[in-house]
Amino acid sequence: MFHSEEAVVLGRGTRLLAGAMIVACAVLVGPSAPSGALFGRSLPVDAVRDVVPNRVMTWNICNPCDESNVGRAAEIATYAPQVIGLQEACVRDVERIRDYLESLHGLVYHVEYGTVLRNRSRCGGWPWSPGGFGQAVLSAAPMTDRVNVEYPDGGSEDRGYMAVTTTVGGERVRVFNTHLAQRRQEAVRADQTRVLAAEVARHDRAIVLGDFNAVPDAPELTRIWALASDTDPQCRPSSAATCEPTTDWHSKFDYVFLRGIAPLKHRVQPTAYSDHHLLHTDLDAP
Repeated sequence: MFHSEEAVVLGRGTRLLAGAMIVACAVLVGPSAPSGALFGRSLPVDAVRDVVPNRVMTWNICNPCDESNVGRAAEIATYAPQVIGLQEACVRDVERIRDYLESLHGLVYHVEYGTVLRNRSRCGGWPWSPGGFGQAVLSAAPMTDRVNVEYPDGGSEDRGYMAVTTTVGGERVRVFNTHLAQRRQEAVRADQTRVLAAEVARHDRAIVLGDFNAVPDAPELTRIWALASDTDPQCRPSSAATCEPTTDWHSKFDYVFLRGIAPLKHRVQPTAYSDHHLLHTDLDAP
């Protein structure tokens, strides 16, 4: 039979253990996970089961949209690209997406950030430590030589580009990820592409991912077209070209530009988790 002091200690220990288990479960599921999300969203039967080594993806994940990071991770896992460039990405969201890709889908990615804005209304956080907002690159292979550049003029909101060197299709390549100024800011975007093009031109082989907020024949994209081709061979800087829309408002704003690299096939996939579609392409690896 227990003495009263022993019973008190045991009761307190039991409560502490139960509390620790609750906290651990909450951390695992995360605040962005919907009810029952511990097991993840079911993937389509034709979903990729491992990382595709020559596949790259760009996706503006939409912010603020208050979408499920479990769902975002499931969308990425369906196609399992070697490299993913995300725009409008909060650091906390990317951390959770990466964790869900590993814990729910068995896909392990490295991550690098291109934060250009720290804003509590965008990404939450404490007033003295607001969340980071900008770009992110996830890669199944390690990344080196990261640079993060904020454009001199972001327009109505800070914007920039990031770049890393990583492996795609067994070859080392420079990967850029950018988000240009919002619509109706053509002159600002022209200045931004001048900065970006100068850096892309330094590399014989490069992949440029991003949301350019401009249709293919927009004058501000001229410098990029002079250096690289779109992954879709039918899409060119001409009003007569056939370019598949990448947004819910039926415009092509999202690009995978290739310099010194040939595409094999690409796909644009609408998603319920963003107003931008997923765009991924398989590259012709040597």
